[in-house]
Amino acid sequence: MTRPRFNRILLKLSGEALMGQGQFGIDPDAVAGLAGEIASAKGQGHELCLVVGGGNIFRGMAAAAKGFDRATADYMGMLATVMNALALQMALEKIGVDTRVLSAIPMASVSEPYIRRRALRHLEKGRIVLFAAGTGNPYFTTDSAAALRALEIRADIILKATKVDGIYSADPILDTTAERYNEITYRQVLERGLKVMDASAISLCMDNNLPIVVFNMLESGNIRRVVLGESGVGTKVG
Repeated sequence: MTRPRFNRILLKLSGEALMGQGQFGIDPDAVAGLAGEIASAKGQGHELCLVVGGGNIFRGMAAAAKGFDRATADYMGMLATVMNALALQMALEKIGVDTRVLSAIPMASVSEPYIRRRALRHLEKGRIVLFAAGTGNPYFTTDSAAALRALEIRADIILKATKVDGIYSADPILDTTAERYNEITYRQVLERGLKVMDASAISLCMDNNLPIVVFNMLESGNIRRVVLGESGVGTKVG
């Protein structure tokens, strides 16, 4: 059965999506390919916004575990997300897609400040909005930022792009007997400790009945398929 068509969509990308086959940084070819996939999805007439992580450049929690002050490390991670958002903006605009980067940390020289009503206006004008710098606060992940922004702009769904084709009962790379779910509830995700999004993000979505679809971003055309609501693509959390 085809899933309902959603109009306003928030796409959550990991920073690793931008580093291609490398182990670190931003790969121009990977970014260009990703931009093409996003543009194809946008071409279906949806209002589309993105939250991108910064793990390809800097991970705040990993740095904190090695002795960094946690708040400082998280701010550094937020800056990495701004770099990724700018890279995606450049790639999208090269292929004719109008975009705006809105940062939770004011950076007037490179982005607009995040203002909810401004974000809504950009979406209404058909622009892709890239939300950068997380929530602007330490101790919150980009998963939580994605849930928060999606609710603020009244998105119909969060699409979380990952390296696997959905949610499993265990890590399918480590456990070949892991069961893949087509659908699962928020409470089951929390109770089973499944690593979909962090618990704060899942709880926020559950409290506000905001659905999530987890899907494989590495398969060509999947972003477009999941945006169109094709059946069999990813796992729905709701």
